[in-house]
This record gives sequence, structure tokens and C-alpha cells, in this order.
Amino acid sequence: MSSRRIRVVRPGDLGAGDIETWRELRAESGAPAQPFMEPEFALAVGRVRPHARVAVIGEGAGGTAGFFPFERGRLGHGRAVGLGVSDVQGAVLRPQLPLGAKELLRACSLSTWEFDNLEERQGLFEPDAARSHASYVIDVGHGYEAYEKALRARSPKFLRTTLAKERKLGREAGEVRFVLDERDPAVLRTLMEWKSAQYRRTGRRDRFAKRWIRGLGEFLFHTRAPGCSGLLSVLYADDRPVAAHFGLRSRTVLSCWFPAYDPSFAKFSPGLVLHLRMARAAADDGVGMLDMGRGAAVYKDALKTGELRVYEGTSARPGAGAALHWLGREPSRRAHDFVRTRPRLAGLAQRGLERAGRLREPKRP
Repeated sequence: MSSRRIRVVRPGDLGAGDIETWRELRAESGAPAQPFMEPEFALAVGRVRPHARVAVIGEGAGGTAGFFPFERGRLGHGRAVGLGVSDVQGAVLRPQLPLGAKELLRACSLSTWEFDNLEERQGLFEPDAARSHASYVIDVGHGYEAYEKALRARSPKFLRTTLAKERKLGREAGEVRFVLDERDPAVLRTLMEWKSAQYRRTGRRDRFAKRWIRGLGEFLFHTRAPGCSGLLSVLYADDRPVAAHFGLRSRTVLSCWFPAYDPSFAKFSPGLVLHLRMARAAADDGVGMLDMGRGAAVYKDALKTGELRVYEGTSARPGAGAALHWLGREPSRRAHDFVRTRPRLAGLAQRGLERAGRLREPKRP
């Protein structure tokens, strides 16, 4: 008979001992110190998502052996905590814990658990992945100078052009300076406005139109913990913000999250200048890796040194709830994959989204 005990609580009901154990188990995992996998991220989501929960897994006399953050919806449909903005997902478990996905879902009263950025080596859920994606990273573990030397050898024209544009920005717009950790909330609001406009321009869903996502970002901006701190980095020209990025950092990993820039400065490529400045400053502050997340982009191809893998899919227990989830999600997911793997169709779809975005833009007087 198993001596395992699983209790489900709201993130805010975790005790200080639970949070410390979570941090210890995460450190013992040997995985990169991703801020999204720390208790502070689940605690922040719990403040803005009322259905956020954490399963606390006890194992015999050995105490707590793991944590599983999730959100529970109708008919027992579950999802990764913060799904839609969480760039790394999964459970935090003692190594070699004999636990099955179906047992965990049953204890959480879940028929399914959906993920779209499942971390590598999440053996509990990885067998249920439908597809994998590259998450692009910048390795600055040997210092920024080593990274720039490699970048110069691999993409000399890109680096030369970006540095030239930074100098031109200084000549034409005023003195350029960079702040790694900006504490002015007004600049965060400016970044959110830029990002919302970018989403609309490109025909994508405006994440910051959702109150919970805006509230999550604002709360994490003020979060300060060793494994998860909000970090707003800003590129200024003549004391005017021209590009900014808001992400989460641990001691050694900066998870890139929301980058954007003022479109009136587009000719200077301020977003690229920002990323190079950010890589340098973060490396000097002890960060060894910047994780730019999944999703192909020209700037990521230019800046990356390597890739991690993240997984998308659904774990399910047999039953009506799982069947309904499959019927609701799988056809559209397969259609998306069909378009994504055919460049001509993907290009047509993107141009259609951009045209729709322009139509939604307010008319200028």
C-alpha cells in the first residue's frame, strides 16, 4: 500500500517550509534555474488566476517530495499555471520519484493537463507531448567578450551593422545609455503600450488586453527573490526610452519575456541594440544564459548560441472529460501544424494577419 499523500492547495496557502522545500528540490534537479519554475511565479499567478492550485506531494516519512502547479477549469480540464505567458512548465519533483501522470491527475481531480512549454527532462509528462519546439538561448557563461567574439566570427555583418546603428542612434537622437534593472513603473507601462501596439500591428492577440496578464506583469515587476525577480531593462537615447524588455531572472538565467521598442526609432534597430547591451550587463551580473523562448524570429537566429527543447501536448486520464478536450483542441492544433510546416501557406497566413491588424489600427486624423 502506497504511503504517498497528495494535497491540493491554493498557491497562497503554501507555507514557508513548503516554499523552501520547493526551492531545494528545484536546485537538486540539475535543470537550468528557470524563474518560471520557482514558487514565486506560481504565487504570482495565484494572485490573478483564482483557479490556480498546487499539488503538494508527500512521500512516507521522507516529507515533501514534489510540487505540481496547475490551473483547473471546467470538467476537470487542467492547464499549466500561467498558460499563455509561462515559458517553462512542469512539476518540481524529487529525482526518481515513483509517480505516474495519471495518478497525479487523479489526485488533482483533473481529466487533462495541457502544456505548451514543458521543460526538457520532465519524464512524467514528456511521453504525452504531441510536438517539440526550439527555445533559443544566448550562452554568456564564459563572459560577454567570449560571446561577442563568437558572434563576430559567425555573423560579422550582423554585429558590425548593429553596432554602427547604435552609434548612429547616439549621433542623431542623443546620448545612448542602458539600464539593466529599471525601477520606474511608468517605463513598464510604456513597454506594455508598445507591445500592445505591436500585437495589433501584426494581427496577433493582444496579451496585455487581458487584465490578468497585465496584473501579473505589474506584480512580478515588484517581486524580488533569489530564483525569480522581475527585471525591466531599458535602452535610452537622450533620456528617452527607445527600447525595453521585461523578463524574469534567477541568479544565473534571464528568461526573456516581453521585448518591444518605439517604432519611430525603427531605423536604428533599437531592439537588437538592447539585446546586445542586455547580454553584456546580465553576464557582468552573474547570468550565464538568456533564454529567448520558443518561436522563430530573425533576431533570435542572429543572437542565439544554441537551443533548448520545450514540448507541447496534453496528458489525460481516460474518460469523457479527456475526449471532450481532444475534440475541442486537436483539430485546430493539427490545422495549425499543417500551415506552420508549409512555408508558402505560413507566409500567406502571416500577411493576412498583418492586413487584419492594419484594419484594426485606429485611423490617424
